[in-house]
Amino acid sequence: MNDFSPYRTPEGPVGDGGSSRGRRRGWLVAAALTTAAVTVAGAAVVAGPLLSGGGDRAADRGPDTRWAEGITPEWMSDHMGLDVPATARSAQAAYKVTSRFDTGLLTFTLTRSEAESYLAEHPPSGKWLTPAAAQPDTPASDFAHLGLPEPETFKDGMRYGDVCPGTDDEPAGTPGALATDPYDTSDDNCTSLYAYEYASNRTRIYLRAHFEPGVSPLPRTSSASPPAH
Repeated sequence: MNDFSPYRTPEGPVGDGGSSRGRRRGWLVAAALTTAAVTVAGAAVVAGPLLSGGGDRAADRGPDTRWAEGITPEWMSDHMGLDVPATARSAQAAYKVTSRFDTGLLTFTLTRSEAESYLAEHPPSGKWLTPAAAQPDTPASDFAHLGLPEPETFKDGMRYGDVCPGTDDEPAGTPGALATDPYDTSDDNCTSLYAYEYASNRTRIYLRAHFEPGVSPLPRTSSASPPAH
């Protein structure tokens, strides 16, 4: 199976993993190890497959998925540990609950200069990355709930990286530092940030973070929440 992704972040050192909210990085994959002993001609066979990224996104849209009510940009900003500038426009937030992990979403727009300042204040590991290609077939499972295309569907004008507020190894005076392989579950304090220059003087910031299910008290939930897209 070809698991190449133009949005994949290079592997690096992990953060301190001490977040009380049970944070998990963007593009989190919940690994499930199933061990079965089957005796065939006197030999024991043990299997432990890992779930693939594509299957993980499909399961994330399963029947147990629901969208929490009462999620505001301020609430989501606090749980991600990343601010929303006072000059931001069109701020939206959402929180998707599943049986395996929760997904927090936050998005807003800034002028080009405001966005450059925001990215400088919230740096990723090393440098911002640009995708080698767009992924137009990305399932509409997250930001589509807010009426937006998924950030992976863009190539031109797109930068992305993992921003990790509160890590011990960040440079003095900056709120973000180390990013690691987004398919590794060891670093629990990072948020995937995408900056898309969608107009000549406007940039949309996309933020996506993963959380352990049930660890963050929600403002309000309802079984009648809209189904996942």
